[in-house]
Amino acid sequence: MSVLFEVSLLTFLIVCAIMVAFIKDMMAAIVIFASYSLVMAMLWQMLDAPDIAITEAAVGAGLTTVLFIGAIKKTGRKSLFAC
Repeated sequence: MSVLFEVSLLTFLIVCAIMVAFIKDMMAAIVIFASYSLVMAMLWQMLDAPDIAITEAAVGAGLTTVLFIGAIKKTGRKSLFAC
């Protein structure tokens, strides 16, 4: 892989981590977290660790996202400062 592609993925990870920390809409934060996990799975694959990449994609992007969305539906809370 090219170095430019790897640097762009790492930059995307940093931006996602910062956005998740400061965003107020919970659903948007979940989507950003899922994209973070998918990009992290791509980076694990590029580092020749396919077992970790599959686990990150399944658990990080798949299962965790579904559980977070289910929790939001059960609580009905869509933003951090909802009244």
